[in-house]
Amino acid sequence: MKWEGVFPAVTTPFREDLSLDLDFLPRHLEAMLAAGCRGFVPLGSLGESATLSLPEKERVLAACRTALGTRAALVAGVAALSTAEAVATARLARDRGCDGLMVLPPYVYRTDRRETLAHFDAVIAATELPCMLYNNPIAYGTDVLPEDLALLAARHRNLAAVKESSADVRRVTAIRALLGPRLALFVGVDDLIVEGIAAGAVGWIAGLVNALPRESVRLFDLVAGGRAGEARALYEWFLPLLRLDVVPKFVQLIKLVQQECGIGSERVRPPRLVLEGAERAEALSVIRERLARRPGV
Repeated sequence: MKWEGVFPAVTTPFREDLSLDLDFLPRHLEAMLAAGCRGFVPLGSLGESATLSLPEKERVLAACRTALGTRAALVAGVAALSTAEAVATARLARDRGCDGLMVLPPYVYRTDRRETLAHFDAVIAATELPCMLYNNPIAYGTDVLPEDLALLAARHRNLAAVKESSADVRRVTAIRALLGPRLALFVGVDDLIVEGIAAGAVGWIAGLVNALPRESVRLFDLVAGGRAGEARALYEWFLPLLRLDVVPKFVQLIKLVQQECGIGSERVRPPRLVLEGAERAEALSVIRERLARRPGV
């Protein structure tokens, strides 16, 4: 598979009773595929992986594989409380025909460096699938430094990419300086995509793409193609929405944008709850103001 371009972090759709909505999921994937997305990453943080059972994860992956066929890469998010559960999820993804894995650090427990490396060693080695390491010290409390990536890359030939979500664009530069083209660098923070590509990133694990796929792919293509002037106007319009990806309630907010765009529902599983009151009104004010000025793409 080719690690390049826009890969949506796919939201998990739910019915009114909060069961999986596997009728809507293929239509959602099709809309993003038609916009030019090159790969899809279900079962990540935005996909509310922590609220899904292993059988539900299996059903989501099977539905995605059937819907996408061979038209785009399917990269399963691998997130779990324990290393053993993460290894089992990785093997399940392999058995369900996934093309790659996005490996997260363990939930809840904040591992030290030795434990972090041991976890990634175990999950990456569990299959021969190409892996993307997801580094998000803000959310998970563990930071995989460039020298740690170099160590893991030396140990595992199938470590192919990194989703860098430290929110420090200098980290992209540091990884490239140490590893060159050994790992494909993806931006994992929506409101840092222009700066990240300028620093050397070749891909985007995107959140708002779930609601605005055409705008997301167009922005990426303009920046990657060196058309900074055209990208600037689109980026400035998009930024208030892209910033919804970097706050604690990013799942509720991105799903709310989806609903406002007519491409999904805001339903989330507890402990998350849909927004209400002043918080919801403020979010809708931002979303609707931006959508009212939505540029033609």
